[in-house]
Amino acid sequence: MSITREFLRHPVLTGAIAPSSPRLAEEMTAGLGLERAARVAELGPGTGVFTEAVLGLLRPEARFTAVEINPRFASALRERFPQVDVVTGSAEHLALADVDVVVSGLPWTAMTAARQQRILDAVTAGLAPNGRFTTFAYAHAAWTPPARRFAASLRSRFAVVERTQVVWGNLPPAFVYRAALPVTVGRAWRGQPAAAPA
Repeated sequence: MSITREFLRHPVLTGAIAPSSPRLAEEMTAGLGLERAARVAELGPGTGVFTEAVLGLLRPEARFTAVEINPRFASALRERFPQVDVVTGSAEHLALADVDVVVSGLPWTAMTAARQQRILDAVTAGLAPNGRFTTFAYAHAAWTPPARRFAASLRSRFAVVERTQVVWGNLPPAFVYRAALPVTVGRAWRGQPAAAPA
């Protein structure tokens, strides 16, 4: 399964022109406590680069759900990772609760503001109170309005947000966001308008 071919077929759904590198996968899964997690979700696993890295850290009894909108990728993931519960659909409809870690490979800058907000709402609602969220962004797009809007949305939804150094060994180069301690639903942002571009 070629991510480049799927990008050419459905650029908005796929969002990446090449698979993420092992170095980016290592950065994506570091410091999340995956070794202790009981329940993990991955959004937009694509060809499974992050999936494989997560599985390498999880305990055998941990529950791992992956949500993939591309049916071709979803089918390939089920075959390659039978121990993962692969759901074909949009991350907007994520319906999990008390998830310890959410790992995302979604193309945030290719989304509308409304879709970004709906997915982040679903992530925050599904995380445990001490849950962690990780995702990445391409360095060359960091100053675009969608990327800045996404960064602002993260800061409004999590008490702790950090950004790593650029991972140059990825095509394109990228950095990782790690967020922890989701803000209580209803207190800070539920019902508020979407954050405007910075």
